[in-house]
Amino acid sequence: MSYSLIQLAPGAYDLVLDDTIVASVVRNGSRQPYSWTAELLEDLPRSKRPLPFRDIEHSFPSLEELCAWLGQPKVTTNNRHTTSLGA
Repeated sequence: MSYSLIQLAPGAYDLVLDDTIVASVVRNGSRQPYSWTAELLEDLPRSKRPLPFRDIEHSFPSLEELCAWLGQPKVTTNNRHTTSLGA
């Protein structure tokens, strides 16, 4: 299983697993320190949720910690002046 994050806008990403969008990742709040939430798009039974999701929604104090939880996915940004986290 290999995740990737694709930026849609500042603070918003699609979480892709094996070519399928399975969750959204969003930045919460308008001022730092931000928190980040990963939320599955489908309310699947716990046994059918992709790892490491145990719940439908998980929150993190930083995007870096969220990425560590996902196993360091490739991150694609839509801003030419921003370096991808996964690069």
